[in-house]
Amino acid sequence: MQISPPVRPEQSIQRLIQVLEPIAEKLKVVPRRRIMWKYKNKPQLYLFLQGELSILRSSDGLLIVTVYEPHLFGIAEMIQPVHGHLLRAEAESTILRVDADKARELFHQQGLWEDAAAVLSYHTGYLFYRDDLVVQQRTYSVIRNHLEEMILLPEETRKRMSILDYIQDRTHLSRSSVLNVISALKKGGYIDFERGGYLTTINKLPERF
Repeated sequence: MQISPPVRPEQSIQRLIQVLEPIAEKLKVVPRRRIMWKYKNKPQLYLFLQGELSILRSSDGLLIVTVYEPHLFGIAEMIQPVHGHLLRAEAESTILRVDADKARELFHQQGLWEDAAAVLSYHTGYLFYRDDLVVQQRTYSVIRNHLEEMILLPEETRKRMSILDYIQDRTHLSRSSVLNVISALKKGGYIDFERGGYLTTINKLPERF
């Protein structure tokens, strides 16, 4: 049974952004630029405000998730600097950079650690959710899960990324495996896509194929 995605802690994210924004440095980030966790050898928090930002696994560049709504990154790295993930802008984006030590002081002064914990809990929950999409699943199940995820994206975003690229960025499935399934789904009338493989519609996908 597939688990549901965690609920974004909207109020906690907004409170943290509101408190950190006055001490943050504003950055305009160009597409495909990678963002490092340290600046001038000091750990940083990043407030994503606008655009499109992906989290990638550092070891192999596997794309974990792409976000479009305001969010806060770097709390886990501030506490435990493992640096197992990195950030990459997918479109021109507005991001605020905050020195982690200054953020830590504000969290103490204004009693914001509960909000910080809510964001960390959300990130942990999302990793469990994503693992449920791909780990020990049959090839078709993985593709179906990602098609259902993809159709929820804004149309403008879907028209910039083919089905093949979307799934291969997020999984280790082979090109032929993905193409065979999506071709069969289109022939069966379950999905439709434009020239170039840009997803347009999904009918109810079968549980097995």
